[in-house]
Amino acid sequence: MTDRVQLTTPNPLGAGSGEALATPFPEPTPISTDPSKGSKVRPGDRIFRWLSEGSGVLIVVIIAAIGFFLLWRAIPALGRNDANFFLYTGNWITTDTSAMQFGILDLLQVTVFVSVFALVLAMPVALGIAIYLTQYAHKRVAGPLAYMVDLLAAVPSIIYGVWGLYVLAPVIKPFAMWLNESLGWMFLFQTGNASVAGGGTIFTAGIVLAVMILPIITAVTREVFVQTPRGQIEAALALGATRWEVVRTTVLPFGLSGYISGAMLGLGRALGETIALLIILRGTQTAFGWSLFDGGFTFASKIASAASEFNDQYKAGAYIAAGLVLFILTFVVNTLARAAVSGKDRSAS
Repeated sequence: MTDRVQLTTPNPLGAGSGEALATPFPEPTPISTDPSKGSKVRPGDRIFRWLSEGSGVLIVVIIAAIGFFLLWRAIPALGRNDANFFLYTGNWITTDTSAMQFGILDLLQVTVFVSVFALVLAMPVALGIAIYLTQYAHKRVAGPLAYMVDLLAAVPSIIYGVWGLYVLAPVIKPFAMWLNESLGWMFLFQTGNASVAGGGTIFTAGIVLAVMILPIITAVTREVFVQTPRGQIEAALALGATRWEVVRTTVLPFGLSGYISGAMLGLGRALGETIALLIILRGTQTAFGWSLFDGGFTFASKIASAASEFNDQYKAGAYIAAGLVLFILTFVVNTLARAAVSGKDRSAS
């Protein structure tokens, strides 16, 4: 039965000022987007749902296909590997395909070491730039400066490599030698197997890599800091907080998860960097000794340096096996990043 709402209005015909006019208001028909309840679903919602689910499934299928391809091509070479264990040796001898000896220990150490070193250099600088652009700089200054920082991501990798080896390395040579002479008692600053004056060291490569990942971390952090609720900032200012106290008590807690996410994106970029590190580190092919003044190969630079050997399935399979480890390493880094961000979000709520 249709509900009726009694509205008391003056009678336009003059029959009385208190007569009630009954105006029917039918109940609205509920529209459900849940197909399991049998209600009618809009076609646009159904198409959008199919496209979203299909896109998600497609990404998972592509990633799984890449992993399967790497494993499939690496198994024949691993079957001919005479090394004690693929993960525990640093030898890389693939000239004789009947008795190969190759392992990824040195590649893994150099890749992680140079990437973490670059991340340590880039994170404080990126945080300072993001805070300045969002909280201190005038809009006329913030826009062009942010654009200039973002332009660093557009510079080709090979340009960074040439610049690092022939321009940056001679400039930082006095500082590198001072570190070696003053802090040489620490393993990080020992001369190691590579000459400090040579330029092709992890010290130079890490600085170049830090410049390369700086725009990624800065862009993500800046976008998160901008979304800090304006009401919280104004409330802190109204209570007498200084600009730095506002940043420390409001902006940083709100954007910390985004800052960590940007850092992990930068770390993923650093782990896979190829040409720049190949140009800088290829001149020092000695064993890695956990010093900033050592040389070595990363996963990506090692694979790129041996492109001429890819005509043989077993030689190519050895490098594909190294690529498989790098593929897994990036998954581990992303998983840890998501766990850190999720834990921070739960603690904040």
